[in-house]
Amino acid sequence: MKFILPFSIWPYVAGVTLILCSSTLHSIGLINGLVQLALFIPVVCIPVWRTGRMSYVDIGWPSGVALIGILTLLLLQDGYWPRTLIVSLVYILIGGRMGVAAFLGWRKGYLEKELPRYQYQRVHWEKTGVTNTALAKQVDVLAQGFSNASFISLPAFIMALNPSPTLSVFEVVGFAIWIGAYIMETVADKQKLNFLLAMRKAGKRKQVCNVGLWKYTRHPNYFAEWMVWNGLVIASIPSWLALHSSESLLVWILLFVGLLMVSYSLFSTLVSYTGAVPAEYYSVQKRPGYREYQRQTNMFFPGPRREGSEQADLEHG
Repeated sequence: MKFILPFSIWPYVAGVTLILCSSTLHSIGLINGLVQLALFIPVVCIPVWRTGRMSYVDIGWPSGVALIGILTLLLLQDGYWPRTLIVSLVYILIGGRMGVAAFLGWRKGYLEKELPRYQYQRVHWEKTGVTNTALAKQVDVLAQGFSNASFISLPAFIMALNPSPTLSVFEVVGFAIWIGAYIMETVADKQKLNFLLAMRKAGKRKQVCNVGLWKYTRHPNYFAEWMVWNGLVIASIPSWLALHSSESLLVWILLFVGLLMVSYSLFSTLVSYTGAVPAEYYSVQKRPGYREYQRQTNMFFPGPRREGSEQADLEHG
């Protein structure tokens, strides 16, 4: 049997190592790593092993994000408490919103069959010649746990350690971006749900949602989710600067690289791994009008529609 260890897991392993080497983050990082492991084994790894379906990561990952917020609120008391409270609540809201939706989906039976974005992994493995898919599934879902134990946790932990009693311009701008993106994601999801319900009521199936925000990007929900995390990265810059005196120069620089990895890893995931590319692989097959939608509308970044365009949309983010 052929198995290729995904390259995508190694940056997260490096991120965990970086946090454990940090003089300010190693204690909370160790606790968070153990908590994420305790969450992922029963909630994700064991169900994936028993059922063969990776969709359980949709419960485990957002639950882990919410737990980062809870750990930040309960265990990090050295920073300015309003800042700690704000960033903790942000994480709890991000994880809670997605986690509750996934849990309700599980209760309704949506996870009784593999979600398309995880079905796509099998297509990828077939192309790359991976045959030991049982092991590949475990590594893939554990990578999501490693992301929570590494880069995803950095903005929360770094901001919660900042004792400055005033919020900087970066923090105000970052949190404003987060609020706007959070609203955009909620609106996009609502618009698509209303569209699907209307089409179902009219007896029309396999229609392409191209209303509201979906006129300007084929995946406004994914773009908004990415911007949610970009807002947190921006807001954490002043707190990262404040760590200069308490970290070695190398670790301090690498922590900034880790913050940039939050944006990069979410972009990669939301476009190529579980986001736009897997979704469109199946949408093109199921929805007759989807190729025209691709020609007219940007994949990820919002932009004006290209009415009457005959050139294929080659944008990938």
